[in-house]
Amino acid sequence: MKFSEKWLREWVNPSLSTDELVEKLTNAGLEVDAVEPVAGEFNGVLIGQVKTVEPHPDADKLRLTKVDVGADELLEIVCGASNVREGLKIPVAVIGAVLPGNFKIKQAKLRGVPSFGMLCSSKELGLTDSADGLMELADTAPVGIDIRDYLDLDDVAIDIDLTPNRSDCLGVAGVAREVGVLTSTDVCAVNNTDVAASTDSVFPVVVEAHDACPRYLGRVIDDINPQAETPLWMYEKLRRSGLRSLGPVVDVTNYVMLELGQPMHAFDLDKLQGQLTVRHARSGEKLTLLDAQEIELQSDTLLIADDNGPLALAGVMGGLDSSVTASTTKLFLEAAFFAPEAIAGKARSYGLHTDSSHRFERGVDTALAKLAIERATALLLDIVGGKAGAVTEKSSESTLPQPASIHLREARIARVLGINLDEAQVEEQLSRLGLVLNRVSDGWQVTVPSFRFDLAIEVDLIEELGRLYGYDKLPKTRPQGTVLTTNITEKATQLERLQNVLIDRGYYEAVTYSFVEPKMQQLLAENELDPIKLANPISADLSVMRTSLWPGLVQALVYNANRQHERVRLFEVGRVFKGNLENIEQHRQIGGLIYGDRYPEQWSQKQREVDFFDAKADVEALLSIAGGDVRFEADTHPALHPGQTARVYKNGDAIGWLGAIHPKLNKSLDLNGKVYVFELGLSAVLAAQVPEFEALSKFPAIRRDLALLVDNSVTAGQIEHCLSKNDSDILKSFQLFDVYSGDGVEHGKKSLAVAFHLQHAERTLTDEEVDALIKTVTETLEQSVGAAIRS
Repeated sequence: MKFSEKWLREWVNPSLSTDELVEKLTNAGLEVDAVEPVAGEFNGVLIGQVKTVEPHPDADKLRLTKVDVGADELLEIVCGASNVREGLKIPVAVIGAVLPGNFKIKQAKLRGVPSFGMLCSSKELGLTDSADGLMELADTAPVGIDIRDYLDLDDVAIDIDLTPNRSDCLGVAGVAREVGVLTSTDVCAVNNTDVAASTDSVFPVVVEAHDACPRYLGRVIDDINPQAETPLWMYEKLRRSGLRSLGPVVDVTNYVMLELGQPMHAFDLDKLQGQLTVRHARSGEKLTLLDAQEIELQSDTLLIADDNGPLALAGVMGGLDSSVTASTTKLFLEAAFFAPEAIAGKARSYGLHTDSSHRFERGVDTALAKLAIERATALLLDIVGGKAGAVTEKSSESTLPQPASIHLREARIARVLGINLDEAQVEEQLSRLGLVLNRVSDGWQVTVPSFRFDLAIEVDLIEELGRLYGYDKLPKTRPQGTVLTTNITEKATQLERLQNVLIDRGYYEAVTYSFVEPKMQQLLAENELDPIKLANPISADLSVMRTSLWPGLVQALVYNANRQHERVRLFEVGRVFKGNLENIEQHRQIGGLIYGDRYPEQWSQKQREVDFFDAKADVEALLSIAGGDVRFEADTHPALHPGQTARVYKNGDAIGWLGAIHPKLNKSLDLNGKVYVFELGLSAVLAAQVPEFEALSKFPAIRRDLALLVDNSVTAGQIEHCLSKNDSDILKSFQLFDVYSGDGVEHGKKSLAVAFHLQHAERTLTDEEVDALIKTVTETLEQSVGAAIRS
């Protein structure tokens, strides 16, 4: 929001300097981005009137002029501007004047003719960035007066960067209200009375989209003067607010928007047919905007239309075909309240951003349209003349936003802000903001005005009081309250411990997208279930939700391998998504991969590629933290190598997979070595075995070793699983300590040596009970895995 300081001071004029005023606004949350002079630094420029214009004897484009600046004699000045003419009043830089950029005016000769000054354009005075010719002044401009005094150029333009919730300050009236509260100064609003109708002219209006347009006002103004010009005071206020003059009718609507914050639009009445309808766009409709851009309308776009079709994008921009031109003599003036939800994003969807859409998107006062149309009518009648008809109003009270009623408690103010505000101070400040307060036992019942969309709950009002009191004045106190702590339990391991184990083993943690490439997902999927598809994917390569962590990790590996990283270890903790949109299942997983050499390049170890058992060792280290009965069983997975795949079990439940990427997939990824991956359910990995106290036995322990002859297909895990089922109170532990195959062992067999550690807590063991246990163990192994005692 940009405006001139003097315009603001017409509304409210506190005893503050410019710097103090700017500081007040910024501290109150209306951050001032810039304070700039409204004109360049110059002096010695007077209002002059051209008395004669003659051609230059030696230059076709130059003119010899005589100019009256109120001195004893006319000044002879050579000028090249195309719009110089007799009787024109313009700014004249006399000898000794200094223009912006420290450009000093001296007597000069132009093609042999002396020139005693310079006729100026608005650009040369630093008023505009460009100019087509001399700056033309009103016929009533007094000759000989300093142009700075005439235009009141000792002023600055203040540019405020407003947060989206403060749409009430997108007008000088709103900013003035804030200044009035901050400085306890009364605000002098413009004298705005209703304009009585002087003609029966009306134009029918129908509102079909009541939800999007709860209130619409229109008024016909006949017989305006198309030759009228925008008065200098309005031209200057618009210029200082960053808007250029586009003719008196458009200038008035822009002026009211800047003054009150209500966007408006004017149609050429002679170009309207039938009736005006506020509706949504229909399929195939098009509209040529004021900037001559033709757009194809979307079905959710709110329009102003007549019987011939669309006229304007409601709340955004008008159409070219119904626009006001230099020959317009009849107007239909529009002011409306459009719901922010109906306008938000519509301008951007067409590549537009206008002052009107900027305000309607954030919210305009629902009651402001009536005030604005009366204000604009009065200004138009004064500037372009004409006769005004009655105001046509279409309102839907049921769809208009209702003012909020908030219970504000005194105790709550003190608790949140840490200060005690006087009752009178609270009532004065909130009342100056436009709020209506009714005293109740513990505070106030506050009715919020229609222009404050951002005030909805009690803390919003407390925030206003804190803002007006001054954030810098609020006491600095330490917060007090109950500290909430998480439950510490031994039944679960901390995730950080798992991450640190993998990091210590040379892994790097990766964070990949939760949505992946469908083809990669299919290659690495565990089953044939369709993944959840995204309705609005970033790209075709990221269009489905992952059902495994492997696609993201493998793509990260390929990315690194293609950039000459020959040894890669990655892990990730994240969610996978299964099911469908109606019933999405989310599971946290921990997964990883290894690729390349086993060790970094060195001299102490013989170099080799990683293998299945390297990955298995990492998984075992991960699972050993929480404890539990862990085993690995050979299995098959569509994405893994048929002979190097294991299903991981913990406490009898399958919790994940471990193995080498399938050779076909490895080849398609163009990787030189094998890739080993694992993925485990995080909740199962974190589930810890609670340690239990057991007293050490004072009685001697016994060790017995057995050599078992088994088939080559029998794994050590199967032996351990079988032995772990033994319910003996004297078998403390067992340990596989040797594997042998070769001489003395028949083909297809192998010998496993197992050590048994036996001890009783309360007595010395006897040979009989030891032999009985060994016999039971031998029979169990024979029945389960076909083991025989090797002789």
